[in-house]
Amino acid sequence: MPKALVLGGGGVAGIAWELGVLDALAIAGVDLTTADRIVGTSAGSAVGAQLCTGESLDSLCARQLVPAEQSAELQVESSLDSLIEQFAACFDGAPDALEVRRRLGAVALGAPTVEEAARIAVIESRLSSHEWSERELLVTAVDAFTGEFRVFDKNSGVPLVSAVTASCAVPGIWPPVTIGDTRFMDGGVNSGSNADLAEGCEIVVIIAPFAGGFGPTVEVEAEALRSTGAIVEVIAADVGATEAFGTNVLDPATRAPSLREGRRQGALEAQRIAKVWQ
Repeated sequence: MPKALVLGGGGVAGIAWELGVLDALAIAGVDLTTADRIVGTSAGSAVGAQLCTGESLDSLCARQLVPAEQSAELQVESSLDSLIEQFAACFDGAPDALEVRRRLGAVALGAPTVEEAARIAVIESRLSSHEWSERELLVTAVDAFTGEFRVFDKNSGVPLVSAVTASCAVPGIWPPVTIGDTRFMDGGVNSGSNADLAEGCEIVVIIAPFAGGFGPTVEVEAEALRSTGAIVEVIAADVGATEAFGTNVLDPATRAPSLREGRRQGALEAQRIAKVWQ
């Protein structure tokens, strides 16, 4: 009975929260890291790649508690509200989702950001191994020029670090990542979780810091999977977790409180998730 773990986007706050959820579930005897397929989008791609390195959840969580000034994480001034306002303009008069993604790509390509190399170094610091494992990990991204959706895996011929950096390249904040003859941006531009990539698995757990975002909502994607016969459970950030995220989910200072809230929420969800996973 193939199982899938879908990890959505949510900045560094989302990474910490997802790891906290997974850690609390594992402590309760529900180990989602054993999934046959892991789908990672944006923050979720970093978590998915971390899980596939074999590094323990305990170690991954401990790294979230390292003070920002002692980590490789970059500080960026941004608020969720300002990002939403900037992105909303890309929808005005757009004939379809592809055109919206093209416009977001133009924002990404034209924005002043840190150099690609500096951003890649951050992602390298998050992963204890920079090679694809034999596990099925799907990393999502979007071509910044064409708006086309792309999924990277161990057979894509793309370095793991490049794939994850691309998936985490928030338009207007982080630079699109050069892969081949084009550049890629955040997979969340297509969908907050891209849960449809779990199709074919009989049991799916979606862990999503945000239930909405670009494309279909997490619940819409969950219902689509259920219509195929899959058993699907969703864990989305609750009020307490959202408060821990604050107004800037990219701020490294949000990691510790988000980890704490993830652990709290994971413990609350353990019994429900255990019914389907075990």
